[in-house]
Amino acid sequence: MTEEKEEEELKPWEQHSRVISIPRFDYNSPSSLLQRSHSGFLLTCTIKREKSATKEAISILHKYVGHNNIENSQRLESSNTAGDSKRRKVCTDDMGGKCADGAEINSIEEDSAGGGLQKNECHSSVKTATNAETDFDMSLVKLTRNGLLLLTFPREHSPNTINIVSNIFQSLGSGSLKSPVYRLMFSHPEFNMMHSTDSPFLWCHRIFPIQATCVLKEKELQATVSKLVLQFVNDEQNKLSRPVKFAVGYNRRGFEEKQNKIPKDTKDSDVLALLDRNKCFTVVAAAVKEVVSDSAVDLKSPELSVLVELLPISGLPSELLVVGVSILPQKLVTTKPRLSIRALVSGTNAKNG
Repeated sequence: MTEEKEEEELKPWEQHSRVISIPRFDYNSPSSLLQRSHSGFLLTCTIKREKSATKEAISILHKYVGHNNIENSQRLESSNTAGDSKRRKVCTDDMGGKCADGAEINSIEEDSAGGGLQKNECHSSVKTATNAETDFDMSLVKLTRNGLLLLTFPREHSPNTINIVSNIFQSLGSGSLKSPVYRLMFSHPEFNMMHSTDSPFLWCHRIFPIQATCVLKEKELQATVSKLVLQFVNDEQNKLSRPVKFAVGYNRRGFEEKQNKIPKDTKDSDVLALLDRNKCFTVVAAAVKEVVSDSAVDLKSPELSVLVELLPISGLPSELLVVGVSILPQKLVTTKPRLSIRALVSGTNAKNG
């Protein structure tokens, strides 16, 4: 009885730690982000619930990033023997069925109880799930603002972040994305009230897929946007009309704080210039038109949207800023009240969160 009472008094994030561990901040990330481009995810979440949101995001991204890596590895190993191919097929089938769900529950029970792996009839899917978790290699980057999370891939050849977020929205639409298993263990009254929304996302509001990062300088930003637009246009899955309709979004969270910290006598005028929204729009639009000459701005129904996010990364010199850039298809954005990535939950539920 004493243990049950203690469990009820635990805060939500303390209950999380009983089931899923939260990674430590990667303090090498700031220097790494200055050296080369990274992909990843920027998430908005409930303020003062960053730890809960981190666990929620990791538990869901585990499934989609891990499954993406498994599919890629299977394609690379397609030349193996027929026996190996059959074994991979069995593992993949198990992941899509009930056995995979049961295996996931068993593995979580192992973490919470601290005991050995429970015996079950779906050992192959447990192994597959374990491999997916091993492949989930992301760095948690410390930020200077509350209500934001940044997860980046440390390696250069990372999964397609746009496809991952698209798959998440597809699962949300079909109802196949359920609440993480660890939530079934919660007994906190606040959690039970939030869980009445029937949404798998309680703390995370939006997830912005970052295709590339760069230092906020005109040449770097132009080169990054041009490269990503070219990839988008050359992708046969993207059916574009003529002229191509595009829009630009620029989110400057922490703009006032950063502007005040930048020395007025800084030699790099690009930093101060590109903090201006109109200047950034001009640079990005020019980069788009350089790749697609037959294009026009359309804020109501853009076929491709260039989103630039100022990343408030802790540990960077005040005169150096890093942005995340992505080219998003129409299905992933909303234009009202302003251009942004779609919310993970409805407006009412997000407000309640």
